[in-house]
Amino acid sequence: MNPAKLNPLFLLRLVLDCIAAGLMLFAFAYFWQGNAPHEWAGVGMFLLLVVHNVFHRRWFAALATGPRQRRGKLNIAATVMLLAGMLALLGTSMVISETMFAGLRLKDDFMARRIHAGIAYWLLIIVAIHLGLRWPLLMAVARKLFGIAQPTTTRTAVLRLIAIGIAAQGVWSVLALNLRARLLFQMSLDWWNFEESVSGFFGHCMAIAGLCIFLTYYAMQWVQRRKRTASARGLVPGEL
Repeated sequence: MNPAKLNPLFLLRLVLDCIAAGLMLFAFAYFWQGNAPHEWAGVGMFLLLVVHNVFHRRWFAALATGPRQRRGKLNIAATVMLLAGMLALLGTSMVISETMFAGLRLKDDFMARRIHAGIAYWLLIIVAIHLGLRWPLLMAVARKLFGIAQPTTTRTAVLRLIAIGIAAQGVWSVLALNLRARLLFQMSLDWWNFEESVSGFFGHCMAIAGLCIFLTYYAMQWVQRRKRTASARGLVPGEL
């Protein structure tokens, strides 16, 4: 979609996507919010995911048409992993539910809870990669919304410094939340103390997402520069 042609429907899609991301982030703080709000947030997120996919039905229909660039292939892979992860998250949520789907709950749901939590953190990373692949579009939309016609050296430098700062904080947040244990589906007694800080937990989650967006965006920038260099030297794409 061309960000220069913003329309109310496109803006509505952005708002709904932001709400879905917010619900996902909110759902991570299970031990702060309790079970019922957690489940309601999850249901809301899944409903918005369905709406998101309905809006992008043409993108899914076009998957079988022609070869794609490397960014496009990575985008497809990230989208497939995201959908698979969301379905796995939905499946595990139903068998550990204490409120909305309590009748489907397993008697021994210990392993299902570990898998559910691990998948959730994997999805945090995959969603961030998904956003990183779309960052040029999102920045173009932001420029359009704020009426920014031309980039400036000062603004670019400031934004890059902010991005580096967020990425650095993301590295610290990975350690602070013991993300490695979550991603490996391991049990850990080292968990966030919500009695001391709630905003700190959400800050760490957003910093981890920011780190993944940062790495994805600049990795794709490197790939594109490498491709342009190869094209200038007369190499074919298969030689990259």
